[in-house]
Amino acid sequence: MVKGKPYQKELFRLQGELVKLQEWVRAEGKRLVVIFEGRDAAGKGSTIKRVAEYLNPRVTRIVALPVPTERQRTQWYFQRYVEHLPAAGEIVLFDRSWYNRAGVEKVMGFCTQEEYTRFLHQCPIFERLLVEDGILLRKYWFSVSDVEQEKRFRARLEDPMRSWKLSAMDLESITRWEDYSRAKDQMLVHTDIPEVPWYEVESEDKRAARINMISHLLSTIPYGEVRQTPLEIPKRPPASGYRRPPRTQRNYVPDVATTLRD
Repeated sequence: MVKGKPYQKELFRLQGELVKLQEWVRAEGKRLVVIFEGRDAAGKGSTIKRVAEYLNPRVTRIVALPVPTERQRTQWYFQRYVEHLPAAGEIVLFDRSWYNRAGVEKVMGFCTQEEYTRFLHQCPIFERLLVEDGILLRKYWFSVSDVEQEKRFRARLEDPMRSWKLSAMDLESITRWEDYSRAKDQMLVHTDIPEVPWYEVESEDKRAARINMISHLLSTIPYGEVRQTPLEIPKRPPASGYRRPPRTQRNYVPDVATTLRD
């Protein structure tokens, strides 16, 4: 287990590098896509939070799509993901992605065998097209043991602040552990391609997983520090007679903070 102080120190350093990466992407007009996939409760969401914590939301977007609508079900499978791809100077973090078809849709029977087979054929082609067009695409799979996954499920179930993160679909993954394992193996056979390889993140220790994933991402991109134009805070001009309206003419929120006690 990575201890708290070394973890916080290294995480903060890496987050500083992520800010530099973001500024490089923005200045150079690059397009970066990072895919986060893996077992339920493997730590994808918490890692994404740490990646995006200090980044500009106008540059870096988190995409976590809901269940497709009836109309989207009739579209080309990749279509609804394409509209979320970055423009120049943007970063997109996919909290699950088009790989839903290779995992939950396959295991739970939400797609036909024909749709699944077509996905395995088209996905490498689709990703090669993205790379050929200049998109920087990185794919991470977060792995966790069945014992640790169940432990995290129970912790969520007993925590009212995190119980929303647990669904019936998540619990179904316990009884279908081997089915998901086979689906993952099959997915890697078809989509672990030289142009866009999969990188696995061991996530028994969430802190270690975050450090390892962010460190690896940074190591795969030849970013550099962007020189910023120096800024100076201007002096306030002399007062010109403005008077603020009386407080009684405005609606203020109640000052609950003053009621707090040690």
